[in-house]
Amino acid sequence: MVSSLHDGMNLVAKEFVASRNQNDGSLILSRFAGAAKELHGAIIVNPYDIEKAAEAIKHALEMAPEEQSRRMKQMRLIIVRNNIYSWAATLLRTMAAIN
Repeated sequence: MVSSLHDGMNLVAKEFVASRNQNDGSLILSRFAGAAKELHGAIIVNPYDIEKAAEAIKHALEMAPEEQSRRMKQMRLIIVRNNIYSWAATLLRTMAAIN
């Protein structure tokens, strides 16, 4: 669970997903974390809403292995596609387009 109150902790969330090579586990992610815009397989919560956060924890703990696997595969694919090389290439293309 990454319950940031403002953007941050993105690498923690992404490292968790990257480490799940068995495609198991659940990620609960604050809607305020930038990674929430990318990691659509995460359970997104507003950390200020304690009841909904508690429901998210319950959901994550009771999630069927098939759903865990589906969500984790989706998030791992996003991380593989958006690596440092794709980030650098996008940055360089943007800089080249400025001229």
